[in-house]
Amino acid sequence: MSATALDAFTLEKLIGAAVAAPSIHNTQPWRFRLDLGTLTLEIRAATDRALRHTDPTARALHVSVGCALFNLRVAASHFGWEPVPRLLPRPDQPDLLATVRLAGAVRTSDPTALYEAVWRRHSSRFPFSDRALPTTVVAELRDAARADGADLHLVSRATAGSLLQLIGEAEHRNDADADRAAESRHWVRATDRAADGLIPDVLGPQDSSGHIPLRDFAAHGRPGAPTAVPFESHPHLFVLATDHDRRADWLRAGQALEHVLLVVTVRGVRASLLHQALEWPDLRNRLIPPVDGRPRHAQMVIRAGYGPEGPASPRLPVPTPGSS
Repeated sequence: MSATALDAFTLEKLIGAAVAAPSIHNTQPWRFRLDLGTLTLEIRAATDRALRHTDPTARALHVSVGCALFNLRVAASHFGWEPVPRLLPRPDQPDLLATVRLAGAVRTSDPTALYEAVWRRHSSRFPFSDRALPTTVVAELRDAARADGADLHLVSRATAGSLLQLIGEAEHRNDADADRAAESRHWVRATDRAADGLIPDVLGPQDSSGHIPLRDFAAHGRPGAPTAVPFESHPHLFVLATDHDRRADWLRAGQALEHVLLVVTVRGVRASLLHQALEWPDLRNRLIPPVDGRPRHAQMVIRAGYGPEGPASPRLPVPTPGSS
């Protein structure tokens, strides 16, 4: 496939695809810059949009940027370029998290299905059915994670309860921590006309049984808070994990996460993210057991299943990247 000329329309599509990625609390913590001389797009951390209390190490910020990076790669391939990513390319510029060089004609087939899924992917914080995921879909999700440097572990029904208890404990701690609760409330928007954060439509209900501890963003108990309804009795849970836990691993985890979520979308499956236990080191360490004596590092808990498509979260206007 021949590469498209990098005109204003195509550049807008590339950046638009990147910013369609999920991010913690929908903070959209990224900025972009284009080097016209090398046709390289930079992705930098928007540290002013970081969660100082919820994400003090910026691990979740890196995972979020990794999701945007994967979408940018998909879009570049769709328009005919071979995307050449580099992670943390300038140690002297710690906010420069990744670059993608648009390097000639793409060598692989055009991933049209994934590109179309970029625009359709939404988290769904609504009840799913108890219909089992086909083994072929589970295998495809594992392959997607592995292709981008992570492993995806399906949580067995026997151990799902213990994992949900860890998430519930984290949710309790978050509610009890005044700084974290205030930070969550800050990102809950009162109007659907917001451009970032969590608008009322996407918050969804809580599980009336308390079995699935969805994050309430400190919004429940206030006028207009979502109601509680029954959720699935046996949720399908996955833990995304990496061998190491460095900044580059967080970026790889984000790419793997978005790859999984796009495949989920292509296959007509819904997903939401259960991040609370990852925000407390002692609980995070218990989310996934060692493999052959080697520790594994949990990067995300994913709940997947069949159910309603969640509404789209708002997005800031697609930025015009600075260039040089």
